[in-house]
Amino acid sequence: MLLILSEPGDVTVHMVLPKLKARGVDVLWWDPGEYPADARLTARFDADGTRLTLARDGEVADLSTATAVWFRRPGAPRAAEQVTAADLRDRVGELSEWFLEGLWDLLDARWLPGREPVLRRAHNKLVHLALARKLGFAVPPTTITNDPSELAPAYERAGGRLIAKPMEHTPFQIDGEAHTVFTTVVERRDLVGRSRIAHEPTILQPYVQKAVELRVTVVGDQVFTAEIASQDSPRTRDDWRHYDFDRARHSVHHLPDDVARRCVDLVAALGVSFGAIDLILTPEGEYVFLEINPNGQWGWIEDLTGLPISTAIADWLTAGETDPR
Repeated sequence: MLLILSEPGDVTVHMVLPKLKARGVDVLWWDPGEYPADARLTARFDADGTRLTLARDGEVADLSTATAVWFRRPGAPRAAEQVTAADLRDRVGELSEWFLEGLWDLLDARWLPGREPVLRRAHNKLVHLALARKLGFAVPPTTITNDPSELAPAYERAGGRLIAKPMEHTPFQIDGEAHTVFTTVVERRDLVGRSRIAHEPTILQPYVQKAVELRVTVVGDQVFTAEIASQDSPRTRDDWRHYDFDRARHSVHHLPDDVARRCVDLVAALGVSFGAIDLILTPEGEYVFLEINPNGQWGWIEDLTGLPISTAIADWLTAGETDPR
């Protein structure tokens, strides 16, 4: 059995699921966000061994039979509605997280991209920047700090061409309004407000000139590279995540063999089986490493370029599976 852990509306699961069903394998798609409110999990240890079961919608599944797990976008555990006190809801969430951690650890299965503790480490920019340098990637000189006194020296070292970006690209709310911090070009006038850096770690790097940007998706030892013409749109020039699909065109890019090999080696060295890597191709033809997301999005890349990423994921999940038909 293949176990997919993700929220119900995950578009990328819908892209892979038909390919899994075409291979005739048994698939269970479940969102841990249903637990414990609308699902029952049981771990039983006895003389016959360990049995892990999931009961939901009147059906019981033996999770112990899972041979591969796709840890895609699982929801957080959720208390039942009748648990109204905030502190009790927090308690339910915390204990449920502990239970799930142990449950996943007991599954004797292959994981894509990996178990959660491994993913957290792989996602940490300090970890993967250092590892990328060790593997021979070109990496911009980088300072990660909350020390305001570091901003002006970093600006001078960059010759007045400095960018700042957060440790993690995640939305947050201020007074109920959603915000996201993108890569920002630091101007000289920004040095006056350098004290604000003290409030959280910030990444400082010289601005790297771009011919194009690259999104490299690694599945096992397969490499799929999309070229993003980010410089063709003022919206995406500094950060392609502002998205402008009409002008910032996406196309297939063929990486040099040595760069592709480094991408596969980086994913493997981080202990994961999947990675979405961001590179810059400079006007001089140098490939510069920015970061890796070990569970990054890829659906839009396949839609715009035709790169068969969903097929590669289906192949990885079903490797070694026997078609029950």
